[in-house]
Amino acid sequence: MENSQTTFTRLADEAFLSLGAEQVAYVKAINLPDGAHAIGIFSADGKPMAAAPSIEVAQALIRQHDLEPALVH
Repeated sequence: MENSQTTFTRLADEAFLSLGAEQVAYVKAINLPDGAHAIGIFSADGKPMAAAPSIEVAQALIRQHDLEPALVH
């Protein structure tokens, strides 16, 4: 039986933050400055991109831009 070993390479912080940047957008509930509730849409590195009135609208917006939505708690 062969001995297979996995080698891990540490990613620089910047490289780690960019993982999924071109594939995933994150959504989470937010409070807007006027006190209204919304669903925030964020890039993989955490930058705010947009807000939507519902999770369904947020997911549709994300998919329209060829990204995959991921929920953040």
